Amino acid sequence: MAAVRLQRRLAAIMSADVVGYSRLMGADEAGTVSRLNALRRELIDSAIAAHSGRIVKLMGDGALVEFASAVDAVAYAIEIQRQLREHDAGGSEVDPIRFRIGINVGDIIIEGEDILGDGVNIAARIEGVAESGGISISEDTWRQVQGKVAVNFVDAGEHSLKNIARPVRVYRAEFDRQSTAEPAAPTLPLPDKPSIAVLAFQNMSGDPEQEYFADGIVDDITTGLARINWLFVIARNSSFVYKDKAIDVRQVGRELGVRYVLEGGVRKAGNRVRITTQLLEAETGAHLWADRYDGELQDIFDFQDRITEAIVGVIEPNIRRAEIERARRKRPDSLGAYDLYLRALPHFPFDMPEDGKIGMEFLEEALKIDANYAPAHAYLAWGLEMRVVRGGFNVADAEAGARHARAALDHGGDDATALGIASFVILHLSHDFAAASGAIARALSLNGSCAIALYFGAHIHSLSGDPTKAENYALRALRLSPFDPLCFVAHFALGNVRFRERRYDDSASSYAEGVRANPRFSTLYALQAAALGMAGRIDATKPISRRLLELEPTFRTCRVRHAGSFRRERRRLDRAVYNLL
Repeated sequence: MAAVRLQRRLAAIMSADVVGYSRLMGADEAGTVSRLNALRRELIDSAIAAHSGRIVKLMGDGALVEFASAVDAVAYAIEIQRQLREHDAGGSEVDPIRFRIGINVGDIIIEGEDILGDGVNIAARIEGVAESGGISISEDTWRQVQGKVAVNFVDAGEHSLKNIARPVRVYRAEFDRQSTAEPAAPTLPLPDKPSIAVLAFQNMSGDPEQEYFADGIVDDITTGLARINWLFVIARNSSFVYKDKAIDVRQVGRELGVRYVLEGGVRKAGNRVRITTQLLEAETGAHLWADRYDGELQDIFDFQDRITEAIVGVIEPNIRRAEIERARRKRPDSLGAYDLYLRALPHFPFDMPEDGKIGMEFLEEALKIDANYAPAHAYLAWGLEMRVVRGGFNVADAEAGARHARAALDHGGDDATALGIASFVILHLSHDFAAASGAIARALSLNGSCAIALYFGAHIHSLSGDPTKAENYALRALRLSPFDPLCFVAHFALGNVRFRERRYDDSASSYAEGVRANPRFSTLYALQAAALGMAGRIDATKPISRRLLELEPTFRTCRVRHAGSFRRERRRLDRAVYNLL
């Protein structure tokens, strides 16, 4: 039988997605969906037909659109980005929606209403390297639109795009300098020792349910590397902001301030696992090392140790064997417990009590299998603490949370993350500063790059301990994990330090940074209002107090000092918060 001939045509393909979609949905899910639908209805969809375009598909936070010509595609993209900038300039939205847009001209395969092929894939990958509020186009597109559209495009160099065989030269739209688009992330300086970011590994199994397993592999490799004292390792939460994006490793190096980047993939089928890894030099994108590991699931921890050893061996040829041995983590006695723990991690941290139910159930099942598994105890203690503080101060939950935190301290003597989380819970639920600060000191002696221990260490010392140490920990945590969901904790700690020092204007500014990082954390609004009130800026407190009560009508002032914090300042703080709410 003759082979079926594929239907092809040449087209201009535009790929677009919403910048920071997960963050926007986390802050206000219903509002984000409503605003996005309004923008599509009023600004975006109506202009497509005018530019001879066709929406191929919408994907929640993005869209794939086909145009008859490159000029139509680019002209449409320019019009949309300019309209969005004008919309932002009105100042009606605190956190406006912005798009990245990528455009490519190429051969596509027609499959019903869908389109496939390298022409589509390149457009999607180019969109991944576009700036917030910007447009990136391929060289083929640029040749066809040069001098024919209202915006100049500048050469951004060749990019090695994920799963694209050859480098692609990219051009970026040069809008006016007064643009309201979100500024590019600042370039961070390299630290004074070898530095690395481990990016999210690609789940190559074709099964979305295996995503957690690939993430868990990265988490363990990151932790193993971080425990080597001459390595500077970016925390997982910041490395994972690039997940599922076609990103240039040179951009990663600039934004995270690292010399090396590790990326890879995981394929799990039945009881077999394959892990592929490659180490790249961030400044040039050059490959330094690559390897593949095959084996049975029972060998997974051995895989992680071998990969860690190989990576460190490339970075530092004269590595001491003692450091490799020290990097080996305490393992659970059962792979079943480990699997359940990995399934729980995506559900932490959470803002409201009901959000953590699924993750906590996984942890409870893990502890039924391995009652001494310290990380499971620590995360379960954290979940219970959040449920206590944000869910009504239930005594049974408080007792259970403190019990699990103590178990994490007892069984997690060599796990910095477990110690860091447990210390935070011990302070809040048991009011035991000595145990909490001691656990933080132990965690950081094991792993000075443990961002979660630094974040919680900053919080602990800002409340009851050494304010200088709190500030140092907060700044180190922000450098190690600049895109971390927990970064609001660092700003919280800095606000606490300045409140204790009676620098109320500075304290209010730090709390405001925390609010921007986590708009759903109501305690920060109360503290920001209290600091402004103590600074005599009463009028400035009114919109903040209104927002607090909109967010949480049943907010209780005792939450502000629930951890036994601000002991010297309690009377001042109580008076300030009471007067404002």
